[in-house]
Amino acid sequence: MHPYRSHTCAQLTRDDVGQDVRLSGWVHRVRDHGGVLFIDLRDHFGITQVIADGDSPVFADLEKIRAEWCIRIDGNVLARDAALVNPALPTGEIEVFVRDLEVLGAAAELPLQVFGDQDYPEETRLKYRYLDLRRDEMQRNMTLRSDVVAAMRRRMWDQGFREYQTPIITASSPEGARDFLVPSRLHPGKFYALPQAPQLFKQLIMVSGFDRYFQIAPCFRDEDPRADRSPTDFYQLDMEMSFVTQQDVFDTIQPVIQGVFEDFGGGRKVDTVWPQISYRDAALWYGTDKPDLRNPIRMQDCSDHFRGSGFAIFAKLLEQDGTEVRAIPAPGGGSRKFCDRMNAFAQKEGLPGMGYIFWRDGEDGMEAAGPLAKNIGPERTEAIRQQLGLGKGDAAFFLGGRPDAFERVAGRARDVIGLELGLTETDRFAFAWIVDFPMYEADADTGRVDFSHNPFSMPQGGLAALEGDPLQVLGYQYDLACNGYELVSGAIRNHKLDVMIKAFELAGYGEDEVRKRFGGLVSAFQFGAPPHGGCAAGIDRIVMLLADEANIREVIMFPMNQRAEDLMMAAPSDPTNEQLRELSLRVVKEDG
Repeated sequence: MHPYRSHTCAQLTRDDVGQDVRLSGWVHRVRDHGGVLFIDLRDHFGITQVIADGDSPVFADLEKIRAEWCIRIDGNVLARDAALVNPALPTGEIEVFVRDLEVLGAAAELPLQVFGDQDYPEETRLKYRYLDLRRDEMQRNMTLRSDVVAAMRRRMWDQGFREYQTPIITASSPEGARDFLVPSRLHPGKFYALPQAPQLFKQLIMVSGFDRYFQIAPCFRDEDPRADRSPTDFYQLDMEMSFVTQQDVFDTIQPVIQGVFEDFGGGRKVDTVWPQISYRDAALWYGTDKPDLRNPIRMQDCSDHFRGSGFAIFAKLLEQDGTEVRAIPAPGGGSRKFCDRMNAFAQKEGLPGMGYIFWRDGEDGMEAAGPLAKNIGPERTEAIRQQLGLGKGDAAFFLGGRPDAFERVAGRARDVIGLELGLTETDRFAFAWIVDFPMYEADADTGRVDFSHNPFSMPQGGLAALEGDPLQVLGYQYDLACNGYELVSGAIRNHKLDVMIKAFELAGYGEDEVRKRFGGLVSAFQFGAPPHGGCAAGIDRIVMLLADEANIREVIMFPMNQRAEDLMMAAPSDPTNEQLRELSLRVVKEDG
């Protein structure tokens, strides 16, 4: 017999009754029923109940074991009494009577329990991640992650892609986040960078003539943490194609992403029609470039109804350039209690509040109520109602000013309204391509123009488009949004050297700097670069949605905490003096 097991803890069934078997695993829990021990033995695959009484030769030894001891047992498979069958377990019709025991690894007092559903502080869970990962939910999440990656690989291979690996130690490049720098021992004072993405290398792969590339790629960005983002590293399905348009990229990646959600979405509806929404419309309708389309609410510009109206706050506001009043329809939200609650929500978000109108029964039929309705009068109120398609029992909320000042809160208010009124379909995955991103943005304080998205994207209109106002230039850039999260980002690349140099020039990078920082790409583009484009899908975030988790650390095996610390391995750590000398470095402590 094998030294550790003849079966896993999920394999034994009634057909195995009478067999002598060997199992290894962890003690999930122990129940002492007055001279009879019941032990749930767990491995990665499942649980088997093993029992012992005074007739077992190792009964005294079994009485000493505790939760999470790793043991090996030999025993005989017995059928459970009909009344004791556990239909929730694949092994629920049998139990194993223990005749021999070997303790493979005893466990000290546990800092967190594996059995049960107790909540523990995240700091405890991350410090003892190897125990946390033994829990059933975490085992499911990590298995799901592995299966999703395998499914992505299969689907990419089926579409004629091959997987190629790109360097992990490289040069710094502007990808929108801070680099992790790596000091060079052989070149004192110089630094490598961990790649924020394989961006330049995958473009060079296209120039090299490989046509279709993909990779399950690790990416490294020194970012501020969020619930849906790792502060240090993450994995993405990275892909690039030659001789393609934007639509070709969409048509290629949709079956991969859609198929994964259909396979692992747990029966939830997966949309098959993915609308293409311009960045400008997404901001207007949803207040974000990653809208949750499970919520049917679309915001609308209602500025004309407030110009010169009796509501002085909005009327005066609209006399300023670049301002507008936006309405958030709320079907079914027509009560003062709900309107007051949403007004309080806006105040918690840092705004003075939200104006509102709601429609209810009146003496002569439907009437509009609320402070705004009284100030602007029935004619304007009715025009708003008709524009928004609302009726009795409905409401609308209003925010005014420069869109960049209130848009974020408006988008959040839309999400809250959709959830509270039961308008959002929570058992659905709704996708949308966000397209026509602006190539550039201006700093609100300095006015300096810089790239707003991927700097290596092709501007719509090519070189001619770069001769005018840079803030009006749109790029062939696109994101895929799902349920309020960005899952995919990509672009058709700028493969023409003169266009690339001009594009960087508008963002403040001179030609000499471009040639210095991106010499390999500049050189390659002089030798017949093909049109190409691609995208990258965030694996961690996709698995987070499929697992129905709100925190990305629940689907990463060994994540950092919110402060970008690895509590288990004690990273980051202080270097030794010897290490610093080898790297020709000196650490200067900050004052205080």
